[in-house]
Amino acid sequence: QVQLVESGGGLVQAGGSLRLSCAASGRTVATYSMGWFRQAPGKEREFVAAINRSGGTTYDSSSVKGRFTISKDNAKNTVYLQMNSLKPEDTAVYYCAFRWGTFSQSGSTYHFWGQGTQVTVSS
Repeated sequence: QVQLVESGGGLVQAGGSLRLSCAASGRTVATYSMGWFRQAPGKEREFVAAINRSGGTTYDSSSVKGRFTISKDNAKNTVYLQMNSLKPEDTAVYYCAFRWGTFSQSGSTYHFWGQGTQVTVSS
């Protein structure tokens, strides 16, 4: 089992920044990847970014690339999502996810999920 605890959400004005954190505990040995997804009210969950243990990354290029940066601290088993130039359309619940193996943009391939953290961007 792996437990994920997210933090860092909140209310910010458009153009502002937030940094989300997700700490993983439990069976975090071996190769794994962590990702961020988000779900806005009335919309389906969508992929945001993911990172594997060696630091390789992938982003949803259409909406966040160039504004969001995913990174991780392997010693702390923690992944971060730095969000800059936030827009009202970034408003959503952001979820951290964990999967064994390399990263994936498909949420259905992730094995564990955090409880979510609310990000609200005001115009």
